[in-house]
Amino acid sequence: MSAPEPVGDLLRRCAPQVLTALVRRYGHFDAAEDAVQEALLAAVVAWPESGVPDDPRAWLVAVAARKLIDALRSDSARARREELLSLRTGAAAGQAVRDTDDTLELLFLCCHPALTPADRIALTLRAVGGLTTAEIARAFLVAEATMGKRITRAKRKIAGIGLAPLAPAEQPERLAAVLHVLYLIFTEGYAATAGPALHRTELSAEAIRLARLLHRLLPDEAEVTGVLALMLLTDARRAARTGPGGEPVPMAEQDRTRWDAAAIAEGTALITAALPTGIPGPYQLQAAIAALHDEAPSDAATDWPQIELLYRELRARADNPVTALNHAVAVAMARGPATALPLVLACAADPRLASDHRPDTVLGHLYERLGRRAEAGAAFRRAAALARTLPRERYLLARAARLAESGE
Repeated sequence: MSAPEPVGDLLRRCAPQVLTALVRRYGHFDAAEDAVQEALLAAVVAWPESGVPDDPRAWLVAVAARKLIDALRSDSARARREELLSLRTGAAAGQAVRDTDDTLELLFLCCHPALTPADRIALTLRAVGGLTTAEIARAFLVAEATMGKRITRAKRKIAGIGLAPLAPAEQPERLAAVLHVLYLIFTEGYAATAGPALHRTELSAEAIRLARLLHRLLPDEAEVTGVLALMLLTDARRAARTGPGGEPVPMAEQDRTRWDAAAIAEGTALITAALPTGIPGPYQLQAAIAALHDEAPSDAATDWPQIELLYRELRARADNPVTALNHAVAVAMARGPATALPLVLACAADPRLASDHRPDTVLGHLYERLGRRAEAGAAFRRAAALARTLPRERYLLARAARLAESGE
């Protein structure tokens, strides 16, 4: 018999589905989210003593619905809202959430065209991904206060919008936003921006789960296939990315026998099937790059010239500072650190990466390969000051310390 799911994990998994049930039944996205949060708190208090209900989602829906109804009835527009409630409460509040995945339906609601693209992503990360405002702000490279206002604005806009089937004309724009959101959630889980560990596996697992579901619903969408392949091929290396003390292990030093062979095989099969179907989009190109890494038996055997070409194609379709930095790394591996150094310096000067540790980390490695130890140590120390996870900060400071010792 398998161990019961921890209450915290169960609540995090159920929360988006409960929110979807309330929004479908009553509308009022913002008030519904508040009611769900109150229901989750009630569960944290009640379940350790009474035990987890047989149908935890139905329990949460019932409690959240009562709290939402109370909140709506206390509003100044009581008469109008009570009339609306009377029309929408044909099903009992405790009815179990329907079998279709409500989380995905909520995902598309959060990507409604009434919202700006940035607001769609921010709201989805908050409502579906469970990220904090601070984590979302770091993903967008903006101030936390700015992101808080953005999320609040998005909630207000979405408040009067109900759940409805997605019209065919809406799908391309909405799907692009959904894919972006899923990959941001995955990235936060695979390489956490802050906290005591490098991974938040619950987020990367949720992103993969939703990507699988989306792929089942839209099997002919090549970019949906691409994003699922990219997640699988990247997540396949997770076990080898950290050492015994939780410190990061660069790909060149990873034990490739610890990579997940099944995930690599699945991801490679997906991207191999998707690439011939048309001009590849950004996620397909990134998945192709990941497949080249995963299929190489060693770092020395990696096809870096092909990876450089793929990054060049990627920049032509979706250029951003992180892609530019990754392209520069590929140039360094394919054509040497001296050739790549001006490219990395340009990335380091980009204000969008001013608070990101990665440009200085790459500079440290390039300077070290060029024998410029003092500059390498300074770059690693700058990167450590920007690192938001303790294991990464320790790793970067250790690199700088080793360089200082070797230079004595």
